[in-house]
Amino acid sequence: MSIRWPRLLSPTNLSQIIRMQKNPLTALKIFSEAQSKYPNYRHNGPVYATVIGILGSSGRITEMKEVINQMKSDSCECKDSVFVTAIKTYARAGQLDEAVSLFKNLSQFNCVNWTQSFNTLVEIMVEESRLEDACRLFVEHCCGWEVSSRVRSLNLLMLALCQKGRSDIALHVFQEMDYQSCNPDRESYRILMRGLCEDRRLNEATHLLYSMFWRISQKGCAEDIVIYRTLLDALCDNGKVEEAVEMLGKILRKGLKAPKKFRLQLDLSRYNYGEDTEGIKRLINAALVRGGNPSLASYSAMAIDLYNENKINEADAVLNEMHDRGFRPTSIVYGAKAAALCRERKVVEAVEMIEKEMVWANCVPTVKVFSIVVKGLCHEKQSVLAFEFLKKMEKQVGCVADKETYGVLVDGLCCESRFLEASQVLQEMLIKSRLPCADTYSKVIRGLCSVGRQYDAVMWLEEMTSQAILPEYTVWNSLVASVCCNIANNEACSEVYNRLKSSPSV
Repeated sequence: MSIRWPRLLSPTNLSQIIRMQKNPLTALKIFSEAQSKYPNYRHNGPVYATVIGILGSSGRITEMKEVINQMKSDSCECKDSVFVTAIKTYARAGQLDEAVSLFKNLSQFNCVNWTQSFNTLVEIMVEESRLEDACRLFVEHCCGWEVSSRVRSLNLLMLALCQKGRSDIALHVFQEMDYQSCNPDRESYRILMRGLCEDRRLNEATHLLYSMFWRISQKGCAEDIVIYRTLLDALCDNGKVEEAVEMLGKILRKGLKAPKKFRLQLDLSRYNYGEDTEGIKRLINAALVRGGNPSLASYSAMAIDLYNENKINEADAVLNEMHDRGFRPTSIVYGAKAAALCRERKVVEAVEMIEKEMVWANCVPTVKVFSIVVKGLCHEKQSVLAFEFLKKMEKQVGCVADKETYGVLVDGLCCESRFLEASQVLQEMLIKSRLPCADTYSKVIRGLCSVGRQYDAVMWLEEMTSQAILPEYTVWNSLVASVCCNIANNEACSEVYNRLKSSPSV
């Protein structure tokens, strides 16, 4: 492909030229030729970031590694986000050891802050169940000046421990935060409170709440009600209703700084004086929301928490009260509701939520809300409806699905043998500059071959190779088998096949 080079080349110009290339190898070639064409030109950090991002997203790990080594040799100043991209690429390819090796050699690069890379690597290790390695990495690097904040990584370690039922160790990690010069944030308390309550360590959970009063709740933040609710629910579930009611009074007074007029005595007589646990919990939840000067933040926090626990009816009640009080739910709340409905396999209701409820609430759906519902429809084998839904989404200004959502839709359509519709979605992906991965191309090509659409399959194969994506042998097998079954198209397909074979990217 011929490139029209500018008279003077700047790093910004080069980044723009590189981003315009569909083929990552072409982008790499332009990147490599730039310095030979312009002797006074030097790559900078953003240019390296652009090339590494392109190579990483296309799975060109060997080439990406070479560019990273070149960046190290050039000693140009670079941001931590470059290494985050590389670490995630290695992890996706199952090369986590390469990611660890890169991080441990960051001192050889001209990068002064490793916080993002550190937290990303710890998070990936936790997700891959390599908790011991994550702890070892933390101990080795947590005290260095390159890592400016350790709160997120400590939160990840606590979360992993709590998920394994070891909230006792997580509590020790929390207590060590002071020695690490870290101030626990709201997420720290939320993770540990849930872990302690799930392990029925209610005494430790109560002491954690008291520490929360004087550390992060001094001004009475409405978002804290989610953490308070966790403890109060646990007390009720363990038959300690009276303690829960007493604790509620302390929370309203010390945590939420509620005015006296909101500190009402709960009427337990309607709930058999504590026998109806679920009724008591709903009463406590209502008191939490209304207790600290009801606000958008308090209602939203409670609704989202209930939706996350799939308690849709209770969350809807909070949403209705929210409307009655004059507060307008945000798209984040509706996103949580959509996710809950999809988890409960109520995808049609999720669609109605967007088409009716959000319209009535004058709330514009975001890409995230649309994507949640599209994925839910695909998982419920309603990919055709998801396809139509995506078309509606695209009519909304500024609403373009991400690569993952398109990929899920293509997979769903292929699973339902809707290969022509999948081909249309693939075309839409390219128009929207959401370059498909090799697996997405392969499924569509194999599907088109199975329904006798050899010409379309070959066209997608050519598009695939133009992006330097090498087809799997199963793709070639499907195409050859399909062509052999249809001799009439043999000559045309053979011509395209020979053209593909002679292409340098194949």
